[in-house]
Amino acid sequence: MQRSQRLRQARDFRRVREGGRSWPHSLLILGVTPNRTQNTRCGFVVSKALGNAVKRNRLKRRVREAVRLVYGQIKPGWDVVFVIRTGVASASWEQLQRAVHQLLTKANVWRVLPATPSKE
Repeated sequence: MQRSQRLRQARDFRRVREGGRSWPHSLLILGVTPNRTQNTRCGFVVSKALGNAVKRNRLKRRVREAVRLVYGQIKPGWDVVFVIRTGVASASWEQLQRAVHQLLTKANVWRVLPATPSKE
């Protein structure tokens, strides 16, 4: 993800946690709040209880890649924070992608593209 697409400052994470809404899943927790820009920014949080820095960074990379692949489908103007739970370490790639999609849909930040007309 590009630098402009990421949350980096503690105050931004705090604003999402305190002023936004959250949706739980067995693999992730999604926190969402609107921002004042036309960019959607994503942040990723992993607890130290999930392992050492190497393990935590690996978990973040997996989730970040799953979000990067669907970033174009997220509505603009939102700050989104994914809190990574213990199940991500043992989840398959398909389960992780499904969890990201389900949470973004529940939060109503998933952009529904118009259907393409069929060629009949």
